Amino acid sequence: MNCKKPLTKAELEALIESVYASLREKGYNPTTQIAGYILSEDPVYMPDWNNARGAIQQVDRDDLLNLIIDYYLENRFDKQDEAKNY
Repeated sequence: MNCKKPLTKAELEALIESVYASLREKGYNPTTQIAGYILSEDPVYMPDWNNARGAIQQVDRDDLLNLIIDYYLENRFDKQDEAKNY
């Protein structure tokens, strides 16, 4: 049973941005750490720094993954479509 509070897209984006910044500040590779967390849901991939670990645990992994994939696809393919129109 999922007890995590649903977040708005804006809240989720702000949370990811904060976690990303915390990972960078601590010298971690954000892509590797976030991917590791998504795959395992093991909070050790996130530092306690700036409450990144606590923040990421408030998010449903499916919501996190959906946002990241949507962002990638929209930016990747929308830009290609725009280039084709010129």
